Amino acid sequence: MNSLMEISVSVGIVNVALLIALLTVYVKVYKSTRAVFTIGLMFFAGMLMLHNIIAVYAYFAMEPLYAIGLLPYFVVVHIAELAGIAVLLKVTL
Repeated sequence: MNSLMEISVSVGIVNVALLIALLTVYVKVYKSTRAVFTIGLMFFAGMLMLHNIIAVYAYFAMEPLYAIGLLPYFVVVHIAELAGIAVLLKVTL
């Protein structure tokens, strides 16, 4: 596996872990407040998690099909997503 692909997979897995933490916080908030807005936040976190799970699976399942030139872009997208999720988790806590 290409090192850039390994970085993308690693960052994708970290994204999933942070999204699980974020989803856990949102569930606790919903249980205590019953705020409808929180359901939207849980849906948003769930969809981002699904995106990252599919991306990580696709990197393993379709590795030979990815052009080498695309790999740096995948890394940047996943790192940008990681930064956004980390900031969202920080302001949520």
